Amino acid sequence: MKTILITGCSSGYGQEAARHFHAQGWNVIATMRTPDNDALPRSERLRVLALDVTQPESIAAAIEAAGPIDVLVNNAGLGLFGAFEATPMATVREIFETNTFGMMAMAQAVLPQFRARQAGLLVNVTSTVTLAPMPLVAAYTASKTAITGFTESLALELAPFNVQVKLVEPGYGPGTRFTANGAERMQGLIPEAYAPFAQGIFASLGSMSAVTTAADVAEAVWRAANDGSARLHYPAGADAVALAG
Repeated sequence: MKTILITGCSSGYGQEAARHFHAQGWNVIATMRTPDNDALPRSERLRVLALDVTQPESIAAAIEAAGPIDVLVNNAGLGLFGAFEATPMATVREIFETNTFGMMAMAQAVLPQFRARQAGLLVNVTSTVTLAPMPLVAAYTASKTAITGFTESLALELAPFNVQVKLVEPGYGPGTRFTANGAERMQGLIPEAYAPFAQGIFASLGSMSAVTTAADVAEAVWRAANDGSARLHYPAGADAVALAG
């Protein structure tokens, strides 16, 4: 029975992935900044641990409490939508701390055990903004694109140790808490000069027929975790699959 550790399980993609892997018989370690034991099914095969991927002490404590794992899914992330001109650099750094450096720190924390066992899988969840440019998400796109390059390089240096690294790339997911969770962070990021342009972007997003659901992402993570091939990219959601094509 394999064990998977998933970050960012308080809602959305991470929570759905935890449910999916648990339903398939895996041991699941679901992590979140503020643990909520009622967010997921109570089971001997499912543990909820506190984890803030921006804090080294929190990472070390979670990895120690988790014990040996077979798969790490780096899903925790922050959203950001707004004109870059109006985005404080402090906010940009906050996005990178979680989306980029947090993923890197988690990878660094588990790789020693993977390398020693000559087995293990790291799945990094990014976004289809890395596949096709989208306006008003420049800082967010930068944080995710950095992880794409990081993952592509890391896959090559870990191959001699039989450790795999993969990318799951979700599309636009209006059913998640992506916008709600970042509402306070995004206040004031659409200046008046950008308002007409932004309204057009919002309208086009609202009219999209092909979108990504949490179940789509959970399924893509499942495919990545169970595909022993050298495949690196796994688009998640109808819109993501279309973009990847």
